[in-house]
Amino acid sequence: MSFEFISLEIIQKFAHEYGYWAVFLGILLENLGFPLPGETITIAGGFLAGSGELNYWYVLGSAIAGATLGGNFGYLIGRYGGWPLLLTLGKFFRFREEQLFDLKEQFSQNAAKAIFFGRFIALLRIFASPLAGIAEMPFWKFSLYNLAGAASWASVMVSLAFFLGQVVSLEKLVAWAAQFAVLALALVVAWIAIPIWLESRNLNNTK
Repeated sequence: MSFEFISLEIIQKFAHEYGYWAVFLGILLENLGFPLPGETITIAGGFLAGSGELNYWYVLGSAIAGATLGGNFGYLIGRYGGWPLLLTLGKFFRFREEQLFDLKEQFSQNAAKAIFFGRFIALLRIFASPLAGIAEMPFWKFSLYNLAGAASWASVMVSLAFFLGQVVSLEKLVAWAAQFAVLALALVVAWIAIPIWLESRNLNNTK
């Protein structure tokens, strides 16, 4: 996701000056919840590779490494401290503990899909890994899907920026990626929220 307080010009300059380290640290820190536009930095890296300023394979490797390592850190945070934090946030947003437990169980049943496809969805890219830790997904299984998801996401983002960047502006590429991520997030929220709302409505009607 891009943030209005960080202009695309600054991101492009950052990627140009720090190259592969910018891509690696950008997506790693975004995965840890820092307000950095990691996806935009990755797209900028692919764009610069398309113009010959960076090497395509090094950009791709940096993005995969940063996304994978960031996901692993996120999993460990969720595994060893995420559930109490989730309960605290749940109370703030007026979710009952039973609802959060149901959400945890629902995530557990779809954890592999969430880890893999969550890379392409705004916010879920950040929260999927901690949620996998909270759900106590086996680490070996998480690692497998985390690496596969990171490699797929990075390949798509870097390759699209590399090839399309030769005929489309960086601004348009970033806008397309943001629109897709937000649309995907809206669909996921609806998929989760509608069943919870229907269940709550049925409980109210039976009282």
